[in-house]
Amino acid sequence: MLRALLLSGGKGTRLGEDIPKQYIKVNGRMIIEYSMETLLSCNEIDSLTIVADPEWRDEILKVLEGMKCSEKFQGFADPGETRQLSIYNGLLIMKDNVFGSDAVLIHDAARPRLKANMIKEMIKAFTDSEGVMPVIPMKDTVYVVDDSGKLKSLLERKNVVAGQAPELFLFSEYLKANEKMIKAGRMESINGSTEPAFLSGMDITTIPGDEDNFKITTKEDLERFRGLMEN
Repeated sequence: MLRALLLSGGKGTRLGEDIPKQYIKVNGRMIIEYSMETLLSCNEIDSLTIVADPEWRDEILKVLEGMKCSEKFQGFADPGETRQLSIYNGLLIMKDNVFGSDAVLIHDAARPRLKANMIKEMIKAFTDSEGVMPVIPMKDTVYVVDDSGKLKSLLERKNVVAGQAPELFLFSEYLKANEKMIKAGRMESINGSTEPAFLSGMDITTIPGDEDNFKITTKEDLERFRGLMEN
């Protein structure tokens, strides 16, 4: 079975709004709603767990009442001090209902342009690995600099990619990978969902990402999303 974990625990308001970005309304709907709808309506996904601060859960539940396939919703998990600890909290909430061959799809509510077709492509690629990550090739020349800011080396652009969400993992192995990072005291320094899997030696494959599946991080990103949804 495929279990989805949607991350919506961030409290950042650096976009200049007075609420977390995932709860900003665009075209009459909270940003998180777009990802919720895609995940719930995807036939390949069997359940959905959401990491969310308690103060926003009632709003999310109201939205769920009007969504198709809302019965897939399994509950909430508490946000952690970091994004990866939020993921770990979600995994702990989910684990009692997970079987050995189950997989977990981790998505970020700040990426509202997720398409069901990407999820299907990830599932196809998952048959030969323990994890799948969509990636975007680098368009610019990439350099390595030292601590002083001086150029140190040049990377082969064809071998450098930027990871996207969602990311798909064999649940049992991914949970072990996160527990390994916690035991090693490395959890607070994790920046991406795939890092624990990669550092623990899981077999991760990649598929082509989607430029349209961008993350809303800046005001420009928010305006870009508004333009797409309101036109």
